[in-house]
Amino acid sequence: MFWCQIRRSLSWFLLLAGLVFFLLVGMGSVALQPATALISEWEEAPGQMLYQSRQTLRDLDGNFWQAIVFKRVQGDGSPNLTLRLVGFPGVVAIDQNQPLLLSTSLGQTFEVANASQDIFEDRPLESNIAQYDLQAVLPNLNPAIPLALEMPISHGNALKFSVPPQVLQEWQTIADR
Repeated sequence: MFWCQIRRSLSWFLLLAGLVFFLLVGMGSVALQPATALISEWEEAPGQMLYQSRQTLRDLDGNFWQAIVFKRVQGDGSPNLTLRLVGFPGVVAIDQNQPLLLSTSLGQTFEVANASQDIFEDRPLESNIAQYDLQAVLPNLNPAIPLALEMPISHGNALKFSVPPQVLQEWQTIADR
């Protein structure tokens, strides 16, 4: 009789432990799924819309950068599509006069015009911020083909980034709006 109670208690304990294990594994697999895209949109003025995506990219040197792609549609319907890269102050100085280079794993290379002078009108531009005009280039990129960015810096070699396919897809979603 005593052993039956122990065996029954042990069975309940194992059943409960198994359920807890599967519950934790299930929660862990949900946490490992990629985040869904978050595209923000604002009406800046009547008839003027702003669509924006913010992602964190890591250059091959291990530095983190905020990559902001935004599309501003003016009242007359003319859009502009811009990539702004923002790094931590003091880590690196971007050469804000040079273009950004995009290259695919198929050997295609695209030069993206620097538009850093358009960031601030009332104050000097900080050396950890650069902006580029993606309007002409983004439609030529395929998210299925690996993409690399090469950003010129003031001293040393250019910084290199790999752009994940889901990030490029999000940028193209903004371009299509």
